[in-house]
Amino acid sequence: MKETLLLNASGEPLRVISWQRAISLAMRGKVEVLERYESLLRSAHHSYVMPAVVRLRVYQRQPRGVAFSRYNVFRRDQFTCQYCGAQPGLSALTFDHVVPRARGGGTHWTNIVTACGACNNRKADRSLEASKMHLARWPAAPDHLPLVSPAEAPHTSWAEYLVR
Repeated sequence: MKETLLLNASGEPLRVISWQRAISLAMRGKVEVLERYESLLRSAHHSYVMPAVVRLRVYQRQPRGVAFSRYNVFRRDQFTCQYCGAQPGLSALTFDHVVPRARGGGTHWTNIVTACGACNNRKADRSLEASKMHLARWPAAPDHLPLVSPAEAPHTSWAEYLVR
């Protein structure tokens, strides 16, 4: 499946969208196509280029900070258990409260880390000291999260837009 990198009018990456959405936005004049895939999409009456990178024509204000979500915690921690360093895959990851909720810990960026199921069960509702476990990195609120690394980009032209 081809994906399209959506840039703000200022050139900063906003998100990854489907090529279908990109074509729809281009047909309505909302974006300009900056980079294209080599393949064409043909219908009975038209041919369309597959957009790889598009830029909004009108600047879109973005909220400050990164939205707190389970998936964004995993992204911040690079899909790695912060206790043992394992990378078991998305379906086997959980998030763990550093200070357990039963002991007054909240659910926010500075108290949640990515954990594999085994480490989460081992720590249970105990403090780090009581569980004799250690964090690889203390949790913090990120100011941004990369959409995708240049090495993982589906089109080589994405690299120059992702490193800004």
